[in-house]
Amino acid sequence: MSIHTPTPMSIATPGSSPASETLIAQLVGQVYEIAPPAERSRLLEHLLKPLGVLSLVAIANGIFASIRFRSGWPDIYVRAEDAQKVQSDDVVTLVNYVQQVSAQAVDGLADMLVGIAGSAAAAMLVTLLMQRSRNRRAEDRCL
Repeated sequence: MSIHTPTPMSIATPGSSPASETLIAQLVGQVYEIAPPAERSRLLEHLLKPLGVLSLVAIANGIFASIRFRSGWPDIYVRAEDAQKVQSDDVVTLVNYVQQVSAQAVDGLADMLVGIAGSAAAAMLVTLLMQRSRNRRAEDRCL
């Protein structure tokens, strides 16, 4: 997967539109690709938490279900060697699915990504996630 940093124009409307969800998934995949092994494991642990086993079997040919079964239940621990087997495309697929189940889980990545400095994709993703989270809170207050 080649690393492509979106232009500011491509994130002009960061709500919960399908385009912004796709952009978020792609950015998480890019960040995953450059992250050190320990951060990859933490990222996967965070993303796997809201999903059940049946969901995990259906995503990325079951690679995440295998990881989940090895880690035990209810706690999730992703070994570094398991994280190394996961490709960035698999993470994009996972994020796309997680956003349908729990957008808050994806929004919560912003806190984790602060530790992965030096990446334009990580900086853009943190900004986008924070904007989306603020927009959701504002929408919730209006309801």
